[in-house]
Formats: sequence, structure tokens, C-alpha cells
Amino acid sequence: MAAGDPKAGGRRSRGRRRPTTRTQRTRRPATATGWSPSPTQRRLHRAVDNGPPVNLPPQDFLPARRETGWGSYIDAFLRMNQPALDALDARVEVVGSSDGPLVRVVPGARVGAVPLRSPQTGHVTAGFVVTPRFGWAGIGRVLVETGWAAAPDFLDLPTVPGSGREVPPWVLAGPVLSRLQTLLRAMRRGYREEEAVLRHPRGRIVWPEYLARSLVRGRWERLPCRFPDLGPDPRLRRHARWVLERVRADLLATGGTDPVAVALAAAALRLIEQLADVEPLAPSKDELRRSVGGGLLDETLRQGVEAMAWVVEERGLGGGRELDGLAWTLPLDRLWEAYVEGVARREAALTGGEVRVGRLGETVFPLHWTDPTHRSLGHLVPDIVVRRGRSVQVIDAKYKAHLAELDEAGWRRFAEQTRQEHRADVHQVLAYAALYDAEEVTATLVYPLRPDTYQVLERRGAAVAHAELLHGGRTVRLELRGLPFGSGRRQRDVTRPGWGSIQMPHRPSEMV
Repeated sequence: MAAGDPKAGGRRSRGRRRPTTRTQRTRRPATATGWSPSPTQRRLHRAVDNGPPVNLPPQDFLPARRETGWGSYIDAFLRMNQPALDALDARVEVVGSSDGPLVRVVPGARVGAVPLRSPQTGHVTAGFVVTPRFGWAGIGRVLVETGWAAAPDFLDLPTVPGSGREVPPWVLAGPVLSRLQTLLRAMRRGYREEEAVLRHPRGRIVWPEYLARSLVRGRWERLPCRFPDLGPDPRLRRHARWVLERVRADLLATGGTDPVAVALAAAALRLIEQLADVEPLAPSKDELRRSVGGGLLDETLRQGVEAMAWVVEERGLGGGRELDGLAWTLPLDRLWEAYVEGVARREAALTGGEVRVGRLGETVFPLHWTDPTHRSLGHLVPDIVVRRGRSVQVIDAKYKAHLAELDEAGWRRFAEQTRQEHRADVHQVLAYAALYDAEEVTATLVYPLRPDTYQVLERRGAAVAHAELLHGGRTVRLELRGLPFGSGRRQRDVTRPGWGSIQMPHRPSEMV
């Protein structure tokens, strides 16, 4: 009998064992940063507004294959993702390299987040988020100070992988509170069917409920009634209270000591106090859809119900509750313009000035071309115009880093592209100034500065940067000014000298 026969008297032979150790079962190929990511993991690419381009590696969008690089998928990638990146003011560049073509995204003057799709499957495989170069705290303070005049725009796109933990909770909670505040103000009184247990009959008695709950318990005087009543929709108000309490709890839990989150939590509490007469009730998506039939303004209702749905569905309101977040975008140039407008209005109210703004169509100058087919521009629209008696000041808000770069590097070391952009800004505001017939005309370019840069300029005691142009018997004063972006304190006058400045080129010909 063979030694390996189980009937033999010796020890049973098990043969050669397979190498199935725990290490071999769980080990993955290691990379320079640790374990390699799962093939199903969706990556979030990060950029800074007006910052350097971000390379998009093809392996984040294409499955593992023998050849490397983008190959023939570049056109499909652009076709599927160009609309989302356009909404974010991001530009796609395809550049050559020794390893083949590279796809990179150049961020613009918008912050936000959008999903990116695979050119092969069309599914969302990554996300792209642009953060503000002045920091979220600065953006938050400016949003609060401007009354959310430039609130984020929400895009009709899938959720963005990983973006829910990249932004503070107030970025999207602020618009939710704003929409619900408008919703509560717009509620109209109307007839609705109400149910209540009363001691005297009203409307009609619900007899089955009376028999099942009141009569069997000996409470003969408790009458369940159903009747029409006049007033705001109580169920919608209960839904609104539940949403407000949820948003406030999230702000307090994830915002910590963030002053913007604390301020919004206080605003949510004030709205909750307006709903003290109702108990909170968690809405369902079906209930929110049915609310559309209420007596409310259509657009106000739509936006309010949409904001409720974001909270009910937990669609990434920011701050870390959910991994994925809503697709959204915020134009920082529009926010900066609203911020400068607010400063100009405050100071004009103190000095007796009259303010007109382009966003309201108050400063539009049409251009009448002799040949309409060749016109390149239809009108000129200065951002802000302040009149004081016989003087006019034209203010153009520019969300660019020109002022800080010009101060730190000097005009001669300015990058040529930046110098061209700065020249274009100067020519534009001078063209605006030429539209006004006044004894004194001031053309002012306003750029954002980091608070610490602004403080350095203040301590330096630099004079207001200006140049004077004499033409046609009048003098036009050109000024470069800076505002600390989101410094959290009341700004000095944007419309008078003495405000943070920068050194102009010694000779005007160097700039223009």
C-alpha cells in the first residue's frame, strides 16, 4: 500500500499546500503614496481661481488598457465635459509632451464644482472643484456683507464626487436660508382643509374616527372635525421648520467657530422663531411636489421647494456630512462688483453722492454703428458711477491680482500678458470717463487685495496712485485703488483719496 493511502497506518499525506496566506490574499500593488486606489474610486481635481492649470491624467477617465495616454479619446472628453467646464469659466488646453498629448484645465474667475465624465462610458468618474484664492473665510464675509447678492448658481448636473467635504457648510446653506426666507414672506393666505379635535362641531364630524378614538374611551365631548380654514399652508410651514432646524444643526455641528456659519445659524434661528406656531415635520419628495399646487408665487415656490429637496435628499450641502456635493458655480467678478458697489453706496450716502450702477441698466450707453453687420460692441456699461455736484467718478471693479502684482514686482517685471490686460483695464475705464460731461471726472480701477497686503500698504503711507490727463479743456484723474477682500471690518471710502493705493509707473507712457 502506498504511503499516501489513507488506509495506511502512517500519517495522512495532505500533498503540497497552496500558498494562500493572509498577506497574499490582501496585498495590493503599492505606489509611492501607499496602497493603490481602487479602480472604482472617483478622484476630485482641485484648482484655485485664476490659478495655474491642472493636468487631468487619462487613467482617471479611462479603464486600464494596454496603451497609455489619451489616444483618440480627447475629442470625446471635450465634447462630454465642455458644457460643465464652461459653466465654471474653466478653459481646456491640449498640449504636447514627450509622453503624448496632455489635457489640462485652466481655472477662471469662478469658484464651484462640476462633475467630469468618462469619454468612453459617459459616466461620472471624477470631479473638478475651484476654490477662491482669497480663502473661503474671505468669500463668506463678502457674501454676508453683500446680502448674498451673488449667491451660487446651482447647475442641472450630477453630484460632484468628493466635493461635499471641500467647501464649508455655509457655501450652499446660505442660499437655502435665503430661498426659505423669501418663501415665508411670499406665502399667501388661502382656504385649505383642516382637521382638528374640537369640543364643538365645526364643518363635518369624522364619524369613523370619533367612534374609534373618542367614543370607545369615554371622551364623548372630543369631536374630530374636518373644515375649511383661511391661512398659510400649515404643512408647508412645518416642512420649512424641519428644514431650517436641520440646516441650523448642520451649521453648528460642522461650522465650528466659523463666524459665517455662526451668523447663518443665528439667521436660521430667527426664521425658526417665525414658525413657532407649528411643529417640525420631515417632508418627503412627493409632499414637496404636491406643495406646488399651493397659493404661492410660482418662481418663489419652485426655488423654495427645490432648496427643501436639497436638504431632504442630503445632496451635499457642504461641511462633511456627505462625500458628494451639488454642482454649483459662483462668479467672483460679480461678487466683487457687488462688494465694491456696497462700499460706494455707503460712502456716497455720507457725502451726498448719487450712485448709479450698470447691473440695473442705469449706466448703459448704446453704440450706433453706421454698418450694423460690422459692429463688435453694442453698448458701454460702466460698473458704478457716483455724481457729486459738478464732479463724476466712474468706478470699474476688476477681480484680478494686478494691483498686488504691480506693487510686489514693479511695472518693468510685470509679465507681458498681465501688462496687456492691465493696459486694457486702463483704456476701458478711460473710455467710460469720456462719456460724461463734467468739470471734474475721476476714473477709478478697483482691485482686490489680501488683507495683509492691504495693511502693509496702509502702514507704508503711500499716496493715492493717480495720473492726470488733460484733454479738451478738462482734467481726467486716473486712479488705481485696492480693497481688502473679506477683511471683516468696515472699509474706508472707495470714492475719496486716502484709501489703500499702489505706486503707478513713473511715466504714463510706460503703462499706456
